[in-house]
Amino acid sequence: VQLVESGGRLVQAGGSLRLSCVVSGVMFSTNDMGWYRQAPGKERDLVASISSSGTTNYVDSVKGRFTISRDNAKNAVFLQMNDLKIEDTAVYYCNRPWVAFRTVGGTPVWGEGTLVTVSS
Repeated sequence: VQLVESGGRLVQAGGSLRLSCVVSGVMFSTNDMGWYRQAPGKERDLVASISSSGTTNYVDSVKGRFTISRDNAKNAVFLQMNDLKIEDTAVYYCNRPWVAFRTVGGTPVWGEGTLVTVSS
């Protein structure tokens, strides 16, 4: 399994970004997917998820601002982030929601993530 996130950068508060994640090595279309974020000094938290059938869920702090979507033909999941706030600053990762992809040996697999920095 390989997960490659991209799209993060420095943006001003109130701005927008679209993150992308391409997944390889798995049957992407049959997997639920999610976006996590990890702020400095904090744990990695799930912020949005999309089921294999397209049902979406969000944590309260991003509801109405973030939109998760997927393109099964491209093995990709996206996170459109609008009205960004300073507290959205974090490294963003994609993976299955709650239960990360694992190697044959059972080791969780994560990409490098993509850094989103929101300035005032």
